[in-house]
Amino acid sequence: MSENAKKHQDVIIIGSGPAGYTAGVYASRAKLSVLIISGTLPGGQLMTTSEVENYPGFPTGIFGPELMMNMRQQAERFGAAIVDDEVIQVDFKKRPFTITTHSETYTADAVIVCTGASPRKIGIAGEQKFGGRGVSYCATCDGPFFRGEDIVVVGGGDTAVEEATFLTKFGKSVRIVHRRDSLRASKIMAEKALVNPKIKFAWNSVVTDITGDKKVAAVTIKDINTGKETKITAGGVFVAIGHEPNTAVFKGHLELDDKGYMVLKDQTRASVEGVFAAGDVHDHRYRQAVTAAGFGCMAAIDVERWLSDQRHSN
Repeated sequence: MSENAKKHQDVIIIGSGPAGYTAGVYASRAKLSVLIISGTLPGGQLMTTSEVENYPGFPTGIFGPELMMNMRQQAERFGAAIVDDEVIQVDFKKRPFTITTHSETYTADAVIVCTGASPRKIGIAGEQKFGGRGVSYCATCDGPFFRGEDIVVVGGGDTAVEEATFLTKFGKSVRIVHRRDSLRASKIMAEKALVNPKIKFAWNSVVTDITGDKKVAAVTIKDINTGKETKITAGGVFVAIGHEPNTAVFKGHLELDDKGYMVLKDQTRASVEGVFAAGDVHDHRYRQAVTAAGFGCMAAIDVERWLSDQRHSN
């Protein structure tokens, strides 16, 4: 790590991914000293995605890891220092703010939180094996790759029903696998799904196995009442059982909602003056790379203006 990264910073960005790297590009270009602490998965969720077709500027698509490496290099080009480490403690009670990682303690005048959210997993071996090869956590991102396929959607809430309905545009059939005997989704969404001829249901059921060769080819579903297992043909599995915002380290330091997402007061400002947020850590509605990047841009502009106001008033 360079000595530059160890000094006090104008702004520390916690987390990488499209939000963190974009914030790094904008803040560095504004001639602020910037340190990005990348987190456990440098580059975020897109590092586990194969092809990204819906990020503007890439007419033939781009691999997720390549897009993230490009963004990282762009932030570094403008002077952002990046350390691949994880934040384990924060102190926002006094200024400058103190950020502690596994290996170092840093201080900063402002902080942008870009730690994102992690999709909840089923927790079976096949899910991990076929991640990016038929197993997905985002229908909007990956639906068009599954044209003409039989698709399985795991879950029964609004997200699962919304994803299943969206996937009927591409898939030959969509089967919702839900561990209960009725949907948890809102009444209007549930009714639409129940009458959609392309959507079938496996009630009181869980996915116990996902198999295939190079990509997903079949899914094993178990009836939790009878214990009977059924293997069905499927080209894709969409897991829609929710996301967990990566905010554990901020509990008690910043205001979070009942699901753990960061609460923003005024555009990108968090509950503590001088702390900002961008991306999926607060945005549970859109959850797209392009919106995360947009929020990263907004947070960096807000930080630059806030720091400028602070310095003029002192």
